[in-house]
Amino acid sequence: MIRRLRALLPAALLLAVALPAAAGGVQLRAPDDIADLLQPYLPDDAGSPRKLQSLLGEILATEGYFSPEFRFDENDDGLQLPLDPGPRTQIAAVDLAIDGPLDPARRAALIAGWRLPVGQPFRQDDWNAAKQDILSRLLADEYPDARLDDSEAAIDASTQQATLRLRYASGPRYRYGGLRVVGLDRYPPELVARYNRSIRPDKPYREEDLAALQGALVATPYFASVQTTLDRDAATADGDERVAPIVVRVREKPAHRVAFGAGASSNTGARVEFNYQTPNLARQAWELDSGLRFEQKRQIAYADVFLPPDDRRRRHSIGVMAEATDIQGLKTERYAFGAQTVQQRGSVEQRLSLHWEDERREPSGAAAVTSRALVPNAMWTWRRIDNPLDPRDGTVLQGQVGGGAKAALSDQNFVRLHARFQHYLSFGRHDTLALRGEVGYTLADSRLRIPQDYLFRTGGTGSVRGYAYQSLGIKEGTATVGGRYLATASAEWTHWLDSEWGIATFIDAGDAVDQLKNINLAVGVGLGARWRSPAGPIGIDLAYGERNREVHLHFSLAIPF
Repeated sequence: MIRRLRALLPAALLLAVALPAAAGGVQLRAPDDIADLLQPYLPDDAGSPRKLQSLLGEILATEGYFSPEFRFDENDDGLQLPLDPGPRTQIAAVDLAIDGPLDPARRAALIAGWRLPVGQPFRQDDWNAAKQDILSRLLADEYPDARLDDSEAAIDASTQQATLRLRYASGPRYRYGGLRVVGLDRYPPELVARYNRSIRPDKPYREEDLAALQGALVATPYFASVQTTLDRDAATADGDERVAPIVVRVREKPAHRVAFGAGASSNTGARVEFNYQTPNLARQAWELDSGLRFEQKRQIAYADVFLPPDDRRRRHSIGVMAEATDIQGLKTERYAFGAQTVQQRGSVEQRLSLHWEDERREPSGAAAVTSRALVPNAMWTWRRIDNPLDPRDGTVLQGQVGGGAKAALSDQNFVRLHARFQHYLSFGRHDTLALRGEVGYTLADSRLRIPQDYLFRTGGTGSVRGYAYQSLGIKEGTATVGGRYLATASAEWTHWLDSEWGIATFIDAGDAVDQLKNINLAVGVGLGARWRSPAGPIGIDLAYGERNREVHLHFSLAIPF
C-alpha cells in the first residue's frame, strides 16, 4: 500500500482524465475537509464507479483514511456520491533505530525529536517528511555517509492503527582535513584562507561550515562562483572516524570592469557616471574602485583601494577624492584623502578612520572661507533585522565620534558626535511601521573654519521630506550652511497590496541649528508608493513641508544604513 501511495498524485490525475464519460458530473457529499481534499480529482463527467472508488480511496489513504464507505446514486443530474471517510488511522507504535558509531546522547536526541510520534494521525506527507528529517540532520552534522536502510509503515485498517519501523545507518564520523582550492589563476591559495573563518583542521564536519565559507567567498570581489564540497573519496581513516579534505572550486571574476551609467536623484538631480574596477591592483589582490560622477548639484572623482582581510578579520582601505557642490546657495570645493579599517564583531560593525580634507566654501551673499581638518573617527553599527534588504522587524543603531585639533593640522578645535537609529515593526503580513531618528552635536567654540562634513544640514530624501535637499540649516548670506546641532525623527506606515507593491504614509520632523534655543522642528507629511525591487524597496514620495508650504517629490532606496 505505502509503495503505491508514493506515486499517487500523478496517477490520480491520469486516472481522473482516463475515466470514461457518462451522462452527468459527480456530486460529492462529504465533510468539508474531505470534500476540499477530493474535489480537484473529481472528473467532469461520471465514469465507472469502481474506478472512481479506487481513485478516491487511494487519495484518502494518503491522509490516513483506510476504511471509507462509498455509496453511488445515479439520477438525471449525474452521479451522487455520499461519502463517509471513516475513522482516521493513528500512530500506534514507532520502532526507530540508528546504527553506527553515534554518540549515545546524539542518538537519543534524534530519536526523541522524531516528528511523527505515537498518537498522531498518519499522513503520507508527514511520514515522508519525518523520515527525511532524521536523515538530513545526520547528513548536516558530522555524518555525511548516513543513509536510511529500511522503512515500513504497517497499516491495520481494521483497528485504524499504524506501526512505523525505521533503520538508519550513521556511517563514520567525519572531521576536516586541509583546504584544496581548484580554479585559481591570478590569486594564491592564501587569499581563500583569509576568508575562511569556519573550517579548521580536525574540527567536526558541519554542512553549515561549508555554506559559510562559500558565502564569504562569493561576497568577495574576486570570484564569480564558488563551490565547496567534502572530498570523501580522499578521506583517511582515524579509528572509527574519517578525515577528509575540503575542495573549493572557484571561477574568478574578470580582471577589469568598466561601467557607464545614468540616473536621477531627488536630492542632487540628474547624473551620468563612469566607473572602473579591478580586484587585482598591482597583482596583490587589492581591489581598486574608482570613478567619475557628474550630477546637477555635485561632481565627484574618487579612487579607493581595499586590501584583503588580515588575521583579525579587519579590512583596510585608503582613498582619495575631489568634490564640487552647489546646494542651497552654498558652493564648495573639497579635496580629501584618508585611511579606514573595518571589522565585524558579531552583530557590530566597527569602522576606524583617519581623514584629511581641504575645503573652500562660497556662500551666496557672504565671504568665502577655507577650512582644513585632520579627523580621526570611530563608528559602530549594530544590526539585528530579519532581512537586510527588505526589513519588517528589527533594529539598526549607529553611533560615531570624531574630531580635530589645531595642534594636529586642523583649523579649529572640535568634537563631532552623531547617532541614529531605525526600528521596524510588522503588523500581520501586509503592514509595517518604520521609525527613524537622528541626533548630532559638534562641540566647538564656533562653526567657522570647520568643514561642512563635520557640521549638520538636513532636509530631502532620507531625512525630512517635504523640503529641498539640505535646505534646513543656518543662513549665511542667502545660502544654507551647516550648524552644530541636528535632530530629526520620522514615522512611516507601509501597507503592502501584494508581494511587490505597497503604499506608505509618513510624517517627518527635523532641524539643524547653531544653538539649541533656536531649534524649531520643520514638519513634513506625505504619501508614497513602494516597489520591492531586487535591490530593496524603492520609494516614490510626495511630501508637503509645513514650514515652507511647498510640495516636493522624493525618490529613495528604502534600506537600512
